[in-house]
Amino acid sequence: MTLTRYEPWSLHRALLNEITRSYDASTQDASVGATADYAPAVDIAEYADKFVLSADLPGVDPAKVEITLESGVLILSGGREKTVEGKGVESRRNERLLGKFYRRFALPDTVDGDAVSASGKHGVLEITIPKRAAVQPRRITVTH
Repeated sequence: MTLTRYEPWSLHRALLNEITRSYDASTQDASVGATADYAPAVDIAEYADKFVLSADLPGVDPAKVEITLESGVLILSGGREKTVEGKGVESRRNERLLGKFYRRFALPDTVDGDAVSASGKHGVLEITIPKRAAVQPRRITVTH
């Protein structure tokens, strides 16, 4: 005899997830929908001397994420592949998104594009974007 767990709200939760996913896809940048299957969640923190972007990318090899910075736009792209199923799997429930991802971020003119660095650990890709040193005003003396 097989014991099945009864979850009365599972269909309701699945419907809400689909509506949310559909809404998120419709509100994304038009270029994202044309080139990607999903957009990973990203947190952005601004400090006095830098910006830090933290992207949730569980199951994605950080070495396979493409990060480009051109004309003040930072672009993250890559993908999560389907895992190879073992033999004997009788049932499967997939909630993690698979396929290609793509995110674009317009950066302010104050960033130092030559010093951007990235590291990945525990499924989170962290991109550090330093700010340029502020130009200090120079006092000009008037001579007679």
